[in-house]
Amino acid sequence: MRGVRVLIDNASLQIHPGQKIGLTGANGTGKSSLFAMLRRELHQEAGDMEIPPNWVVAHVAQETPALQDSALSFVLDGDEELRAIERALVEAEQQHQGEKVGELHGRLSEIEGYAAPSRASSLLHGLGFSDADFTRAVSDFSGGWRVRLNLARALMCRSDLLLLDEPTNHLDLDAVFWLENWLKDYRGTLILISHDRDFLDAVVDNVLHIEQQKLTLYRGGYSDFERQRAEKLAQQQSLYVRQQRQMVHLHSYIDRFRAKATKARQAQSRIKALERMELISAAHVDSPFGFSFRNPQAMPDPLLVLDGGDVGYADKTILGKLELTLRPGERLGLLGRNGAGKSTLIKLLARELTMRQGKRVEGKDLNIGYFAQHQLEQLRPEETPLQHMQRLVKELGTPEVREQELRDFLGGFDFRGDMASTPCVSFSGGEKSRLALALLIWRKPNMLLLDEPTNHLDLEMRHALSMALQEYDGGVVMVSHDRAMLRTTCDRFMLVADGKAEVFDGDLDDYKQWLATTDKPVAVVGKETQEKPAQKNSYAQNKADRQARIAERRPLMKEVDGLEKKLSGWQGEKQLLEQQLADPAIYQSSSSSQLQALLKRQGELTGWIDAAEHRWLELQEQLETMAD
Repeated sequence: MRGVRVLIDNASLQIHPGQKIGLTGANGTGKSSLFAMLRRELHQEAGDMEIPPNWVVAHVAQETPALQDSALSFVLDGDEELRAIERALVEAEQQHQGEKVGELHGRLSEIEGYAAPSRASSLLHGLGFSDADFTRAVSDFSGGWRVRLNLARALMCRSDLLLLDEPTNHLDLDAVFWLENWLKDYRGTLILISHDRDFLDAVVDNVLHIEQQKLTLYRGGYSDFERQRAEKLAQQQSLYVRQQRQMVHLHSYIDRFRAKATKARQAQSRIKALERMELISAAHVDSPFGFSFRNPQAMPDPLLVLDGGDVGYADKTILGKLELTLRPGERLGLLGRNGAGKSTLIKLLARELTMRQGKRVEGKDLNIGYFAQHQLEQLRPEETPLQHMQRLVKELGTPEVREQELRDFLGGFDFRGDMASTPCVSFSGGEKSRLALALLIWRKPNMLLLDEPTNHLDLEMRHALSMALQEYDGGVVMVSHDRAMLRTTCDRFMLVADGKAEVFDGDLDDYKQWLATTDKPVAVVGKETQEKPAQKNSYAQNKADRQARIAERRPLMKEVDGLEKKLSGWQGEKQLLEQQLADPAIYQSSSSSQLQALLKRQGELTGWIDAAEHRWLELQEQLETMAD
């Protein structure tokens, strides 16, 4: 319980050594409280909790004091036994206790203590720190980098049970990939709270879900959990109609997108991600969130053009020779290592930075919607969500809007009843993010700039945001470490590296391979706005490799394009024929020969379409194999 509120009631659960479990549930259901109980900071009201008494439990601290200790020393402190042995050795040597010194060195060898600095260095490198950062004081690092230090310290502990609460927050995609691989190799028992579905799928083998004060353990990864829960919800008649309506709605979007999408690898990846979303949408029909983007008042084309642009800070250029044209309906994802300049580019697009040289052309009536974490600080703590909305209505100079309309809009973001009238000073990070998104959406932007929009958002809200973005007609530029969000939202990518931003000829799997084959850059760990280009790496070689793969696939892609043109024509003709044949008048006015000719042509078209679709699928399989 928390106060008088029951969070989990009459729960029975066994967790076995070596299991990796994802802990899920809506915000406020008790995930963090369950972690506190496992750490013995909170005690159960009834029943028993048993953890082997010799088990070492590790977790990530929420706060980091401004210590003068070096980053490397701070991380090494995570191995408490190592530090205890080191202190005991100093004392034993001072007192000339030779036998004890020998015993301590023996134990140090058993726990591989001599390799501890190397292990700590590896953790720091994996999380984006450079060699030069190892000797810097903890107090020198910004808040996001101190979170990474806390994570490295928890991983340094030789734990039996590792508790991780949203470990991917404040990490870039390359650090997320590294942490994913580290946790796969972790030999202890892991319980992980995360709102990153791809991360959960890659790491966990069971999902523990909190719902209606009950704990339910599902076998498999997060995708398996969604399918099992969808089947359970489908059996509830009250949700069945809504579930089917949502699936039909998303299916129609996928068909529209498929019809107009190029056959670029990114677009194909997005179609697959959307098809997967269609399958799992049923697991989210009881979500408290339901909203859509309001139609922009204007939609210039193009929205924005950058021609030969340079941008940077003070006298340092971060990105040069920028070439970018963003049009309505385009979904652009920015990829690149930490410090390469992704946020700098977003700030340039958002008018927070100006170009040093080059040309920027904005479409008439361009209306930018910019979401970044620092905007949460602009919320007024003493004001309620409703008051924020009322202030925004006045600011926009729109006609009088009824309070009930504003309450209905806020309800889509789960600010219902008293929540809409509660000052946001006490709101969690997720609640503040939802309010900031609500305010952005009300402005009817025609160009969205989203810099890590999923930080602090739970899985249900992330799914709702993905659904809403499918129908958004404006242009989108996104930076995110959430691969599911990138896959379902972006159909092309730009790679920010080596002081440039260029079109990336691949999808997220290709980007992961690129990360694995390039040199590690020097990380930037000072003020988060002071980014600098990554070190030179083998980007040119990787680009040449991708171009070679594209050349190999080109004949197949050409055949695919030809088939699609034929299919478009045949399907259009067949649709017109079927409209004619559906009219009863044709059977009275037409001669028998005319009718037979129409039926014959319908049969021919059906055969051609079936054969072409079969060949199209064969080609797609070949292209996918070559891409892998």
